[in-house]
Amino acid sequence: MSRIEEVAFPAVGGLTLRGLLYVPQAPGPHPAITMAHGYGGVVRESRLLPFAELFAEAGFAVLLHDHRTFGASDGEPRQDIDPWQQITDWRRAITYLESRPEVDAARIGLWGTSYAGGHALVLGATDRRLRAVVSQVPTISGYEQGLRRIPAENAAALDEAFNADERADLRGEPPHRQALVSKDPTVPAAYHTQAAVDFYLEQTGKGGWDNSVTVRSARAARMYEPGVWAPRVSPTPLLMIVGNDDHLTPTDLALAAYERALEPKRLTLIGGGHFAPYTTQFPSASQAALNWFREHLT
Repeated sequence: MSRIEEVAFPAVGGLTLRGLLYVPQAPGPHPAITMAHGYGGVVRESRLLPFAELFAEAGFAVLLHDHRTFGASDGEPRQDIDPWQQITDWRRAITYLESRPEVDAARIGLWGTSYAGGHALVLGATDRRLRAVVSQVPTISGYEQGLRRIPAENAAALDEAFNADERADLRGEPPHRQALVSKDPTVPAAYHTQAAVDFYLEQTGKGGWDNSVTVRSARAARMYEPGVWAPRVSPTPLLMIVGNDDHLTPTDLALAAYERALEPKRLTLIGGGHFAPYTTQFPSASQAALNWFREHLT
């Protein structure tokens, strides 16, 4: 068994990030893993807890934090996603984790999924405190993903929505917002696929989740290219977990990024789409990550 502690630590800029720290009952210091959720998710409702529990039961201290403007963490406007700000905050989470007396600061790994799977590549390439990285169903290219998700006939309207939001910001108006997911294709939303709707709408909101996101978050996502960092993760060991039928963070983009990555690296290809690691393929995805951390952190 492990104890679970609610934690808070200051981010750059003075606001507070909050999350959960799992600490094994056995005497420490312990090897540790820092984890973060994907686009628009929160710690308590994005199916990260089963991964954290598995890692903790295996003897790892595990830190999960809500990105700023989400869940229990501070930040305004709410539900606003800046990938580079999230990376900066996650780096601070690493620093906080290594400061904990229960943690062996020389044995810290990082696990990110979906949008944070892209962050994992950037941090793996730029923070040599990390001894192992797991990037699960990662965002690789916001530009390429955008081309595939947005029909060509809708591109002009999307660009105008971005521009209208920018002009409103100049006038001092609050950021424009849209749904994170919607079953109705006529409702502006980040995701309309049934799999995404099913995954996100099972959340209750009790963990701070809300079905909304700023419009400018989508513009930032389309400009985000974490896949270029994949070759630079080496010599830090990199595990990529990829769904063989992923249309949200497309399989072929992830496999191409893996081919560009240098050793030491490993690929775990699982059956199913983007959300399979949290559901039907959880045993395979979680065990692959656990084995990787055991190999490189213990």
